[in-house]
Amino acid sequence: MSKKVILITGASSGFGRLAAEALAKAGHTVYASMRDVAGRNATSAEELAETSRRDGIDIRAIELDVQSESSIDSAVSKIIADSGKIDVMVHNAGHMVFGPAEAFTPEQFAEQYDVNVLGTQRVNRAVLPHMRAAKQGLLLWISSSSCAGGTPPYLAPYFAAKAAMDSLAVIYARELVRWGIETTIVVPGAFTKGTNHFAHSGRPDDKARLAEYEAGPYKDFGEQVMTAFAEIVPEDADPAGVAAEMVRVVDLPFGSRPFRVHYDPTEDGASISFPVIDRLRAEMLHRVGFPDLLKPADLA
Repeated sequence: MSKKVILITGASSGFGRLAAEALAKAGHTVYASMRDVAGRNATSAEELAETSRRDGIDIRAIELDVQSESSIDSAVSKIIADSGKIDVMVHNAGHMVFGPAEAFTPEQFAEQYDVNVLGTQRVNRAVLPHMRAAKQGLLLWISSSSCAGGTPPYLAPYFAAKAAMDSLAVIYARELVRWGIETTIVVPGAFTKGTNHFAHSGRPDDKARLAEYEAGPYKDFGEQVMTAFAEIVPEDADPAGVAAEMVRVVDLPFGSRPFRVHYDPTEDGASISFPVIDRLRAEMLHRVGFPDLLKPADLA
């Protein structure tokens, strides 16, 4: 295994935090990016620093806000100055909201897209020139089983944004293979424990519209949804398995990395649907004469 320089967005908690520690323990240099390292995430940054010292691994907390181009450019410039390269880019940063779709304002929908979709575009525009110059690299996109599996109500803005991000990842993959850059899309299922997705999720701004739902036929529906889906998540479902899959993918040799991997203890159907969708897309590329876009070019 060759040691990689890895940048992860949204690494203060959840999948990002778990992945940062797992990848560093596997021997890689990990830049665990997060917002407000000196403020609200200071504790997370210090915990990562303590883990690094205690375990003799290389995790470096770094300031990066996926909603700020200047913040991203500054972080990427620092990594290049310190380590000379970025081998792996992990698109993990995201935010969830919960409630009836109609009660979210258009501005709230735009915020979801800004974090979950445009954030990846800002980061790519900063990172990819370095990967293309090196003629190698790996993009790891943290998608969601909701894009092709079961979709509980009351998560419309988040699901729509994750579906958009997944579609973006697919097209980026085709546009990067000739540069020698690989793509793997990681598809986690729903986890009601071990991450802060639901605990930190936002709520609708239109309280009057929300009240109409809560006083009408959808009274207490939010709680019912949370309870129903929590009950189908196995007791031993561990989000650390997502991080383990990421380590496995990173450590695979060039050219052997899967385009998509699933880790879904609830088995909501995405692991069945996505192979069909991806095969149809691949067949279309064969039909139009671009089969080379399915396998990264080895330019080393």
